[in-house]
Amino acid sequence: QVQLVESGGDSVQAGGSLTLSCVTSESINEFNDMTWYRQAQGNQRELVATVTRKGDTNYDESVKGRFTASRDNAKNTMYLHMNDLKPEDTAVYYCHAEYPNYDCSYYGCPRYLNFWGQGTLVTVSS
Repeated sequence: QVQLVESGGDSVQAGGSLTLSCVTSESINEFNDMTWYRQAQGNQRELVATVTRKGDTNYDESVKGRFTASRDNAKNTMYLHMNDLKPEDTAVYYCHAEYPNYDCSYYGCPRYLNFWGQGTLVTVSS
């Protein structure tokens, strides 16, 4: 069973920095897209940043220039480096990953399976 374990959440003041980690139980090279999502209290879960298998990245407009997502193949870890944090960044941050469906044995079966981590809380105070 694929597992994703996030860590690094903390309470910081506005303008501060944090780095979140998402460690995979399988070789990170096997995963397709890996994505950071966040969910603030009372809000829907929203995409923050995606890192493809090739290392290409995409960011939500609200974090561009402040957040950097990356994958470290040697450590089987995806990171989210967060700078210039704002109170509106306060949320539970989740790691999501697409893993190959090796049991796909019929036409039309999903090519990838989706896995989520348990989340890590980031609190930014003004």
